[in-house]
Amino acid sequence: MIGITSPAGFITREDIIPSATLLQQWGFKIRVGYTIGKRDHTFGGTDAERLSDMQMMLDDPQVKAIMCARGGYGSVRIVDGLKWDKFKQNPKWIIGFSDITVLHSHVQKNLGIATIHSKMCNSFPDIWESADPLQKQTIESINKALRGDRMEYEAPADTFNRTGNAKAQLVGGNLKTLESLAGSASDIDTDGKLLFVEDTGEYLYSIDRMFWNLKRTGKLSKLSGLIIGGMKVKQDDPGEYFGQSVYDIVMNKVKEYNYPVCFNFPVGHQIDNFAVKCGVIHELIVTSSGVTLKEAN
Repeated sequence: MIGITSPAGFITREDIIPSATLLQQWGFKIRVGYTIGKRDHTFGGTDAERLSDMQMMLDDPQVKAIMCARGGYGSVRIVDGLKWDKFKQNPKWIIGFSDITVLHSHVQKNLGIATIHSKMCNSFPDIWESADPLQKQTIESINKALRGDRMEYEAPADTFNRTGNAKAQLVGGNLKTLESLAGSASDIDTDGKLLFVEDTGEYLYSIDRMFWNLKRTGKLSKLSGLIIGGMKVKQDDPGEYFGQSVYDIVMNKVKEYNYPVCFNFPVGHQIDNFAVKCGVIHELIVTSSGVTLKEAN
C-alpha cells in the first residue's frame, strides 16, 4: 500500500487523481491522507495536521511507501516533531523531491534508511496516453524503483565534466534546501558519498553562495563524486550581471579535489527528473563519451 500525504504545500483531491489512478494500475493499493485537500494558506493543512498525517503514514504497518503529494515549502516545519521508532522497525520508501529533500537528508543522517528522490503526484500527466514520452519514462522509473529494479541512467558528455569512476552511497537533493539544513539535526553528511544537487529559479550569485556554503562547511572536500542535475537559472537583473556560469561556479569550488564531476544529469525541476535511490550504493562513471550512474551490484 502506498500512502499519499502533503507534508509541504497544498494540493486538491482532484489533482492527485492521475497519480492515484496510475499507482493502482501498477497494482498498488492507495491510502489518501487527510491533508490531501486541506489548505492553510500555502501549506497542505496546518503544521499540526501535516505532522499528524505524516506520522500516521510512518507508523502504519500496512503502508509500505509514502508518496509526498508535492513540494513547495513546509517539511522543515514538522520534521523535528516526527517520531521515527516504528519507521526504524519497519522501513518504507519516502518518495519526493524539492522540499522533500528535508526528509531525505534527515532520514539519511539519522537513520541510514534509503529513500526515493523522484517526481510526486503533481507531476503525473492528466492523460497518460497523450503524455510526453520522456515524462512517461520518468514516472515509470518510480514504479521500477518501487519494484526493486536496479536503477541505471546515462547522461551525455559535457565539456566541463571531470572524468573518473567512483562507487559510494548516493545522497543529495535540492541545493537551496540542503543549504538551509546546515548545522541542523537534518544536515546532510557527504563524507565519502556521491552528492547530487539540483535547483530552479535561483540567480547565479545565489547558486555561487550556496556552493560556498557547501565548500565552507566541508561538504565538498571528502566527496567520492559530484553530480549536478538541472539548474534552471534566473536571469540576472540589469546592471547586476554575475559574470560566471554554473560551470564556472562549480568547478572553481572543486578544482583542488580530484573526484569525478558531471553536469546536466537528469534529476531536478524539469521533465527529465528520474527516480534515484538516496542512501543506496551507486557507481558513477564519467568518461569523455558520457556519464553512467548505476546501482552497484
